[in-house]
Amino acid sequence: MNVAAVPSDIRLHLLQTAQLIMGRKGFSAVGLTEILSVAKVPKGSFYHYFESKEAFGEALLEAYFSEYMGYLDALLTKPGTTAADRLLNYFSYWLETQASDDPEGKCLAVKLGAEVSDLSEAMRTVLQRGTQQIVERLAACIEAGVADGSLMGTWNAHSHAMALYELWLGASLLAKITRNRNPLVTAMATTRQLLLIPGGT
Repeated sequence: MNVAAVPSDIRLHLLQTAQLIMGRKGFSAVGLTEILSVAKVPKGSFYHYFESKEAFGEALLEAYFSEYMGYLDALLTKPGTTAADRLLNYFSYWLETQASDDPEGKCLAVKLGAEVSDLSEAMRTVLQRGTQQIVERLAACIEAGVADGSLMGTWNAHSHAMALYELWLGASLLAKITRNRNPLVTAMATTRQLLLIPGGT
């Protein structure tokens, strides 16, 4: 093994390596041997940081959502734009990343959600907490849109945020099944209708 090739933060390196691999293959299909081989980390180092593959999966999802919330907070509170534009930018980003073949941008809630929720209560709990945080941020942006006048109408912000998130999760799954972006394009058009925002898809 080339020791110099291994980053100093081995724990983070393992998580980042696994996210790319599991974003492509899923959780169960990936063994520790593959992750350690790609990461160039010995097995002993893995068990220094994680007591099991399940604990590793839990940490992987926690790290993913932590990074994702940072991105979401920056996008949905970006100054100089309306809340409606910020919401559309978020869903446009979702469309492009989930329609892409690049595993780096794949949503782990979509990729791993159904699989690991049946395998591990700890991982299911992380997924539930993370997705709830996303919905809360979407609801806050909807409320901001009502306040700045970019979203018209009467809103139950949390209900609308939940409906949008469910719409996009379902569209992402269908895009995987059909191997085309049409479900995501339809989700964007439906999002505009739900938010009462005119325009193209």
